[in-house]
Amino acid sequence: MMRQVSRLARPGLRAYSTAQMKFGGSSVNTLPGNRPLKEADPVMYELIKEEHQRQLGGIELIASENFTSRAVMEVLGSVLTNKYAEGLPGARYYGGNEVVDKVENLCRDRALEAYRLDPKQWGVNVQPYSGSSANWALYTGILQPGDRMMGLDLPHGGHLTHGFYTAKKKVSSSSVYFQSMPYRLGEDGTVDFDMLQKTATLFMPKLLIAGGSAYPREWNYAKFREVADSVGAYLLMDMAHISGLVAAGVLDDPFKYADFVTTTTHKSLRGPRSGLIFFKKETTEGKSMIEEAVNNAVFPACQGGPHINKIGGVAAQLAEVMTPEFKEYSKQVIANSKAMAEQLKEYGYTLSSGGTDNHLVLMNLRPKGITGSKVEKMCDRVHITVNKNSVVGDKSAVTPGGVRLGAPAMTTRGLKENDFKQIATFLHRGIEESLKIQEAGGGKMKLKAFEQACFESPVLAELENDVHEFSKQFPFPGFENPYEAF
Repeated sequence: MMRQVSRLARPGLRAYSTAQMKFGGSSVNTLPGNRPLKEADPVMYELIKEEHQRQLGGIELIASENFTSRAVMEVLGSVLTNKYAEGLPGARYYGGNEVVDKVENLCRDRALEAYRLDPKQWGVNVQPYSGSSANWALYTGILQPGDRMMGLDLPHGGHLTHGFYTAKKKVSSSSVYFQSMPYRLGEDGTVDFDMLQKTATLFMPKLLIAGGSAYPREWNYAKFREVADSVGAYLLMDMAHISGLVAAGVLDDPFKYADFVTTTTHKSLRGPRSGLIFFKKETTEGKSMIEEAVNNAVFPACQGGPHINKIGGVAAQLAEVMTPEFKEYSKQVIANSKAMAEQLKEYGYTLSSGGTDNHLVLMNLRPKGITGSKVEKMCDRVHITVNKNSVVGDKSAVTPGGVRLGAPAMTTRGLKENDFKQIATFLHRGIEESLKIQEAGGGKMKLKAFEQACFESPVLAELENDVHEFSKQFPFPGFENPYEAF
């Protein structure tokens, strides 16, 4: 019979080998779950291997993606994934949370420290499963059904969760349960604050949202604060895309103006896929039970047990975020983004707002006469990963007129300005061939026919080879030898 081990003596369990641990006459290594993935599920193993090779051999330009570290991946795959921990540290609904309480408290402390926040003035909830979950939980905590919100219109660079709807459909649940009114960009591609002020005065929102998913410029937080104050609204900054750049101090600080700040953790922050909600403990409207409202909205109103392994992964990444190396990385992200933008402009492409201040570039392809959907398919053919994106004037999100390009992921692999100029050249070569393919197909070529023609193009086959040879020069994070990882 196995001897009893007291709670205090738990670390002593490490002295047992699997051969010594017997349960009901069967050794541990005969139980399910101890085989490596390659043996336990060879189909899944091959799919992961395939995805690994895709990431390794291509150029990743999705602005909302990045390559996380080995340390973060180790935390994600650790025993933390086994623990269920409903509630907050010190107030859980299950036992055995002595360690995971420390994990979550460490994450909260590091989140506040990374953004230079006074814990007496700011709090943070690190349990949201994603950025969208963080936004929805915040709305649940501070708004009532039917309350009014304003966010940047999706075709102008906003996000679905900021109240997006169309003339035919309420697309996001944030437009179903709340009244929403979009604000838009001016002719220069930046927020039209005069129109925002006029609309806000008429609409009287309770929540004004700054932030978006395809806005390449700095956010003028002082002006947003002015508009919010004029109508008695809370100000939320959704910094999902730029949170790493804000932490590094290379972009303006929204915490000086906002009542709430939400973010994902996997974009420029370079962590796992998760979400954070920062909140002023005393909002600009005066004392309130804001901390209780936000925490109760996350759990039990919107979520169940938190994903402790992801919270641990965020904590590990936040430790890296506070290093000098991460600040240099963030500076390089912006430098690379600007270099790519300038090279594209030299090739004659139209960019939203004329350039970029941050990690992303939004190409407007309408002047070229080709859709973002077709350019995305062409890029997939040559192993450059981009996403089609709406631009001002678009009527369809399915066939938008732009593509969004981001610098964080390839900067993680060590690329510098000249490398991003080369990427711009690859894009130009691909788009030039795409225009020829479209013209040969009669101008109004269907997407599937265009995609097939791309796979048959010898020009794009050559470009694919050039992209692969270019990409394999650069290291890939997370593995000692990525080419031998599988």
